[in-house]
Amino acid sequence: MSKAVLALLAVLALATPGPAGSDDDEGKRPELHLRATPKFSFSPATILFTAELKGGDDIEEFYCPEIEWEWGDGGRSISEGDCDPWEPGTEIARRYTARHEFRYSGRYLVRVYLRKAGKGVTQTRLTITVRPGGGERPRF
Repeated sequence: MSKAVLALLAVLALATPGPAGSDDDEGKRPELHLRATPKFSFSPATILFTAELKGGDDIEEFYCPEIEWEWGDGGRSISEGDCDPWEPGTEIARRYTARHEFRYSGRYLVRVYLRKAGKGVTQTRLTITVRPGGGERPRF
């Protein structure tokens, strides 16, 4: 290969951006995990859900999000944070909790969404099982 071609390839390699999402200015995105306590119960059941951001950097996109819980039984809960404006170096909240009562037995797909300015940031889901209790007949 000629020196001119090698020089051109070197310039192109330096000018070409890395893989999508690898922008150093953005930081590494945390991952959202969801757990339920207890994961199996008897109706009526009050379950504690914990959504937790693991890994990644404290980036503005994850600062003070709107949180929507979709319970899988037709119910939803939405909460909005009341936070000071973002400044570089600000730590993001990494743990969000909510309780929900499931009155009837069944399998429920619970979802949690984090949004910023109406735009989805991340989401996750978890299936829980509520067994018949208190004289209820099985529905599944």
